[in-house]
This record gives sequence, C-alpha cells and structure tokens, in this order.
Amino acid sequence: MRARSRTVYGMWVAAAAVGVVLLAACGSGSSGNSGNAAAAGASSGAAAGSATTVSTHDGSLGTYLSDGKGRTLYEFANDTAGVSTCSGSCTSFWPPLIATGAPAAGSGVTAAQLGTTKRADGSMQVTYAGHPLYYYVKDDGAGDTYGQGVNSSGGLWWVLSPDGKVMMTSGAASPAAGGYGAGY
Repeated sequence: MRARSRTVYGMWVAAAAVGVVLLAACGSGSSGNSGNAAAAGASSGAAAGSATTVSTHDGSLGTYLSDGKGRTLYEFANDTAGVSTCSGSCTSFWPPLIATGAPAAGSGVTAAQLGTTKRADGSMQVTYAGHPLYYYVKDDGAGDTYGQGVNSSGGLWWVLSPDGKVMMTSGAASPAAGGYGAGY
C-alpha cells in the first residue's frame, strides 16, 4: 500500500513539473511568429528621443502609409472622430502607433494630415487625416499587408493612401495557417 501511494505521489510531482515547464514556455513569448515581437517593439513608435515618423510604402496594394521603417499602418473602421476604439485584447493584435514627440512626415506624407489622439491609457496615438494608426501583429516586416481587409476585433482594418483615404482593395497574401483570424 505504501509503495502505491509513493507511486501516485511521484506521478503528481511529475505532472506538476510538466505543467510548470509548459506554463513557462507559454509565457516566454516565443510563439514561432516573429511578428509578435516586432509588433510589440513597434507599438512604441520610435526609439526614445526621436520623432515617430509616418512615411509611405509602394507595394501590391499601391502606395500606402507606413512607419519610418516601412512597416504598414492600418486604420480601424470602427474608430470615429479621431478616437481609438481598439483597447484591451484588441491592441494585442493591432498595436497602436504611439507618438514620441510630435509625429514627423516622411516621404510622400502631408505633414498637415498628421496629428495625435489621447488614448484611454493616457498615451498619444498618431493619427493621419483623423484616422488613429495601428500595426498588425502578423506583419513581420516592411511591406507586409496581412491585415488588409481583415475583419477582427469587431470591425474591418484597412491601409490608408497618402491622401488619407481608406484603401479597400485586397491583394495581401494570407499569413501562415493557424494564425489570427476573425473572431479574436
């Protein structure tokens, strides 16, 4: 009887150890998608002490807004009057472009269209033609447009043209299966 209780106790200890290892792996942030880490860093907008730059990028969708490093910027159709409605878990998938100082106009961007809006957390989000700007977590690098036309977080997401108009064209390649789809 004593040998059996030691065996059961040993199984519990082993199961607990496996659980701890699994939890540690889940919390490490290594999901296999480098876009998660890139978007987390991108949400700060720019390096400390430098202005947040909005520029343009030429790609399969035409010419659209990007940050100073060529990462695509999106608008959320649910935002109205320059106010962001993406908060909480939404920002895990759509990190806002946060201003560090006054936003700067890069190549192809009209400086008068740039602005900021105060988020619920007190940070200042960059706007263009009144649209709060966001990144998409599945975009791994410059020119990726995996968020174009995605229906998530309760609405549609689109790139913006340099004149501040929503570009409702498709043409973005789909990210790898098993990613973030509608309904998150």
